[in-house]
Amino acid sequence: MDTAIVTPTLRAKDYKSEVAPVWCPGCGHFAVLSAVTKALAHLKLPKERVAMISGIGCSSRLPAYVDAYGFHGIHGRALPLASGLKAARPDLTVIVAGGDGDGFSIGGNHFLHACRRNMDLTYIVMDNEVYGMTKGQASPTTQPDWAKSKLTPHGTGMRPFLPTAIALAAGASFIARGFAGDPNGLTKLLVEAIEHPGFAFLQVLSPCQTFRPEQKEWKHLVHPSDMAPTDDPVEAARFIQADDGMALGLFYVRRLPVWQPQHQPTATPADLEREFVL
Repeated sequence: MDTAIVTPTLRAKDYKSEVAPVWCPGCGHFAVLSAVTKALAHLKLPKERVAMISGIGCSSRLPAYVDAYGFHGIHGRALPLASGLKAARPDLTVIVAGGDGDGFSIGGNHFLHACRRNMDLTYIVMDNEVYGMTKGQASPTTQPDWAKSKLTPHGTGMRPFLPTAIALAAGASFIARGFAGDPNGLTKLLVEAIEHPGFAFLQVLSPCQTFRPEQKEWKHLVHPSDMAPTDDPVEAARFIQADDGMALGLFYVRRLPVWQPQHQPTATPADLEREFVL
């Protein structure tokens, strides 16, 4: 008698939790959630082998909407949390979700070191060039002349943070950009990012219809990258510095040593249980 356990095939909808998203109508983050669930289904990843970690912000609600392990952390600290989890449980597929404020402002230092450390993590940053949850302040990626925030009524006057350029300089081994309005292309990039052994950075242009309604025009401005993916950081740097910020695709991918702890914990669950008995 055959007693082999057959794992049922999961569809994208099976990876969605029972929690209904509370994003504003038209928010690009809905498409990111859809791409995540489609990618997990394509890769046939068991739910118990997936963990989604986030910080704070509209984008960081994502773990609540995915039926897998998840942790909603504090502002800017998603990557340290994810790094600790991956170090303790290297068998898990760890996906990190955040926004341009959470990832590039308060979390900017962690972003730099996650890139150079090159742990096997996938980092999705939903970039809408605004702090949406706190009612429309300029973010690190906001253009200097955007003057519709009460905090910066004359614009920020500062050059925007360039995520792909910073990721390359800091040592990320996978750098790509997708668009919420291109769900199939975004899903493909996400599958490649998850499969990549090392730190995969995926910037997603995700329009904010509420505080940045002019971003509806992004669908007319985005375009496929005219450069094939390269493993040459110099060639990638030339392309990224000349990029208009609207090119989509995989820009840079390189096999680099993946960092992992040299010594795994030796304590068993029973040891830990004894340690905390009063």
